[in-house]
Amino acid sequence: MSDWGPWARIVVRSAARTFESQARVDSEWRALNFTAAPDYRAASRQHDAFVGVLRSAAPVHVIENPPAGLTLDAIYVRDASIVTPRGAILCRMGKTARQSEPEALAGEYAALGVPILGAIEPPGQLEGGDFTWLGPRVAAVGHGYRTNGAGIEQLRALLAGDVDELIVVPLPHYRGPDDVFHLMSIVSPVDRDLAVVYSPLMPVPFRERLLALGFTLVEVPDDEFETMGANVFAMAPRRVVMVDGNPKTRAALERAGADVVIYEGSEISAKGCGGPTCLTRPLPRT
Repeated sequence: MSDWGPWARIVVRSAARTFESQARVDSEWRALNFTAAPDYRAASRQHDAFVGVLRSAAPVHVIENPPAGLTLDAIYVRDASIVTPRGAILCRMGKTARQSEPEALAGEYAALGVPILGAIEPPGQLEGGDFTWLGPRVAAVGHGYRTNGAGIEQLRALLAGDVDELIVVPLPHYRGPDDVFHLMSIVSPVDRDLAVVYSPLMPVPFRERLLALGFTLVEVPDDEFETMGANVFAMAPRRVVMVDGNPKTRAALERAGADVVIYEGSEISAKGCGGPTCLTRPLPRT
């Protein structure tokens, strides 16, 4: 397993169907802690363009089903599951308003023929943005406000036989429990030996472990962390997509040999604080 592809398929959830209408956006965004209300029409256009970028790398499955029981946050499809060599693990969301997302995603997986390996049960909490593969048998999970110790222990049991090392990364308080902060807010592996990181919020032992695993680290500058410079999705090894507005990180990636594609994300990323890794659930080749 890896988090840098190439992928058999990439799953996304339609912005037009998830946001549904400007009226729905206007009624939900404050309670969900979006920074501002997305513009519905612009969000739909931006997401369609984003999907077009992804289709240059792999087939894309767009979830178009009605958003019954889901919120605007459901556009960030990665958080509801983790994908392993033997199937998907359904998460249990740390954000209460997102509790119905894993069950909704399970139906899509059934249609795609993706087996369900298991599910995180109470009192466990686990969100997909807190998990990343660092190699075929090495993974990392963030312990923070969205993923707790009970969820991590259930994950460890479900991954038995699939990993030789599960690195538990204590996440900082940063802006508190109401903020969206995942492990993948500060690290995005984009090849077997290259990762984009924001070191100021990274525990020293984890940063040292990345270096020991052979990763070269592309450091995100302070002024590009808030614009999701560390949130980079690898469509294939060193072929990445990132949100517009992070020219220093883009240049550093290109110097490291990466091919970088930019997308406009003012409505689908910036206002909901979810970058391209959040918007995608890639499925591996088998």
